[in-house]
Amino acid sequence: MQHRPLGQTGLQVTGICFGTSGLGSMPETYGYAVDEERARATIRAIFDGPANFLDTSNNYGLGRSEERIGAVIRERGGLLEGFVLSTKLDRDSESGRFDAARARRSLEESLGRLGLDRVQVLHLHDPEHARDLGEITGKGGALEELFRIKEEGLAQAVGLAMGRIDMMQPLLRDWPFDVLISHNRYTLLNRSADAMFDEAHAKGIAILNAAPYASGVLAKGADVMPLIAYTRANEVQLEPVRRIEAACARHGVSVGVAALQFSLRAPRITSTIVGVTRPERVTETLDWAATDIPDALWRELEDLPVSTEDPEANRDYKLG
Repeated sequence: MQHRPLGQTGLQVTGICFGTSGLGSMPETYGYAVDEERARATIRAIFDGPANFLDTSNNYGLGRSEERIGAVIRERGGLLEGFVLSTKLDRDSESGRFDAARARRSLEESLGRLGLDRVQVLHLHDPEHARDLGEITGKGGALEELFRIKEEGLAQAVGLAMGRIDMMQPLLRDWPFDVLISHNRYTLLNRSADAMFDEAHAKGIAILNAAPYASGVLAKGADVMPLIAYTRANEVQLEPVRRIEAACARHGVSVGVAALQFSLRAPRITSTIVGVTRPERVTETLDWAATDIPDALWRELEDLPVSTEDPEANRDYKLG
């Protein structure tokens, strides 16, 4: 796979980054559990493949995702040279506290689980779900600590990973982030991140677009996975999915192929984060990325209406 610059960080990454939230086993979010051996086999498949980019977080599976990744890193004698690992600082899972001390502790927990002394990319994660945004942005807050961690050389690049665009854009304007992660907000169904991507791209911030399948419905289909942005969808909400499915069927293209390549072909996006929980999904993702799509299908998809509303406005967010 081709490598491209991750903004101005000096890092080079592939256009596909594998996401590992599901590998922490999060049935409240995904509707199914993932056992230890299946998770490790998936991580091995990622490390054995051509993509050089993996994303995790302190709170995915309440630490299980990092623990399982760390176990495979250890069995291989360390992280592969040239491989880029991204993780995230997270609030305290019980109190919601997210001050500087909690941010530092989050990093220490992550490094311990991963068996590393530093990470290439470190994000501040989900500030909208912490107990107090002022505790994050104010003096002695998590954001000050994030940039201090970068100054200390414990992270080569720092980013912001969150959902709500209305809270995310002001933070991106006020702080010198290297990279951002947005999820579910730039897909075949939704373009709510469009203006933010324009602004971030103009500033040289690398854009990582996560959840191109809208949390699964665009990969598995409206009948099999009737969830949009992790929330069960009714027939009215699924109608845009069915229009996409019909267009893809007319051209003999899997909806998952089109959903993935919609993100991969977007010039502002540096890398697309694709969650996987089975080794065969790693291979499938790479195959989908290489599948030819006729121009006629792209023209048809471009004519379909899309939402610019927050796709997670009604989500019941639960950790773990």
